[in-house]
Amino acid sequence: MATNRRVSRVAELIKREVSQMLLHGIKDDRVGVGMVSVTDVDVSGDLQHAKIFVSIYGTEEAKAETMAGLKSATGYVRSELGARVRLRRTPEVIFVEDRSLERGTKVLNLLNQLQQQRSQEDSHED
Repeated sequence: MATNRRVSRVAELIKREVSQMLLHGIKDDRVGVGMVSVTDVDVSGDLQHAKIFVSIYGTEEAKAETMAGLKSATGYVRSELGARVRLRRTPEVIFVEDRSLERGTKVLNLLNQLQQQRSQEDSHED
């Protein structure tokens, strides 16, 4: 088992390298359909598995297409990580779509609507 500090350092390194690959390395056209950014990397305690959370901006079709492109590029990403990151074993890579930004935007919109409704109700009572 690696220490928490080492796991977080490896996760940060993977995040940086995969971000660079998204910009310059992955040649699959499907990956370029939606704007993709790596939001987080979760590495297991034994450094054998890495979940890479990506945020994709675009339509639902673009998101699905981009995820398909990322899933097909996992072999390339893993081999590139093995070359770029000095680890005894290169972790298995899994791409997961991160929808937390969308959920946050929805919650903010709902809060804004509530605030507007309350201010309208207050103005009607006066």
